Amino acid sequence: MTARLAAFDHLLAISDDAGTFEHAEGRTPRLEHGYCTDDMARVLIVVCREPDPDRDVALLGRTAFRFLTAAQGVTGAVRNRRAVGGRWRGRRGVEDCWGRSVWAFGTAANRAPESWMRESALSYFERSAALRSPWPRAMAFAALGAAEVLAVVPGHRGARDLLADVVTTIGSPGPDAGWPWPEPRLAYANAVLAEALIVTGDGLGRPDVLETGLTMLRWLLDRESSNGHLSPTPVGGAGPADATGGFDQQPIEVAAMADACTRAATVTGDGAWVRGVDLAVRWFAGENDIGEPMFDPTSGGGCDGLHDDRANRNEGAESTIALISTLQHARRLGTEPSEAVLPSRICGRCRQLFDGDPSLHPLALAEWWACPACRVALGIDQPKVAAR
Repeated sequence: MTARLAAFDHLLAISDDAGTFEHAEGRTPRLEHGYCTDDMARVLIVVCREPDPDRDVALLGRTAFRFLTAAQGVTGAVRNRRAVGGRWRGRRGVEDCWGRSVWAFGTAANRAPESWMRESALSYFERSAALRSPWPRAMAFAALGAAEVLAVVPGHRGARDLLADVVTTIGSPGPDAGWPWPEPRLAYANAVLAEALIVTGDGLGRPDVLETGLTMLRWLLDRESSNGHLSPTPVGGAGPADATGGFDQQPIEVAAMADACTRAATVTGDGAWVRGVDLAVRWFAGENDIGEPMFDPTSGGGCDGLHDDRANRNEGAESTIALISTLQHARRLGTEPSEAVLPSRICGRCRQLFDGDPSLHPLALAEWWACPACRVALGIDQPKVAAR
């Protein structure tokens, strides 16, 4: 059995038998904010990506699946927010939560560990995939689900039709060679737009669409890279006249980049795209604009945001799932920082720099670098005894 990523421990700790709590104060879930479909879709996706989920992770996947089926209405529209006790809030629609649900159901139809879930997920996918959203990111999320369905049912008409409409909704980059993006400003989860065009071009045999997606992703990765590390677009977005980088930075941006670069590497076979995944892992490990690790080495949770002077130490669902997703891609692609590139490490326990050993990769040891002293304290290594 593949060892469970440590971040799943925190995800399980902020979940109950109804769902995963959206927000946390530090490591403690904030029950008053309840659950949301956006997060439960993400949960189902990362559970289905696990090659051999253990019992607890598999049960979490079933909880997420039940949550998403309850969120979906008979028309395929989706509600987003649910309070503790089960009461839903708001009307059903086709916003991002709809797109992420389509993505999750498509992923489950292809990868769920249980046959009953794969079969049922396809039906729920088909119901929601018959709808369309005017929002580019909602359609982009849905496109990723359609690509998953085509992997298991290659001629699926609903999935193919959805991909065809995604191209129109996202649009084409403008004539400015310095801004090869279909929007006047970067917003959030930006890389998903490029990834959606990549899967559409690949799935429908449209090399022009595929190349547009790759060009967009190449430009975005270059723009969001600074001095050898990732510097993602901040929460306020960015336009052509804005400087790169800035704050606050959020893990969802980093995870979206890892998703898209993994997709580009898989579709094209070009190993150069693995660099984007490597940069995403390093961002969480502390190679970012302020050199601050973006996870809690004790709980395994992801930090909610990167400020200009500190990490936001609240460990909510979105940030923890972003960490899990990024590490899953890195594990699958085998990315590992080299000693030549990373001559020193930041210990996730004591936060001190120490000389690095490339074998001490965060994926191998509870997802963070541990200095020799902390490895002994944690029982990973035995203390060295001086020779007599």
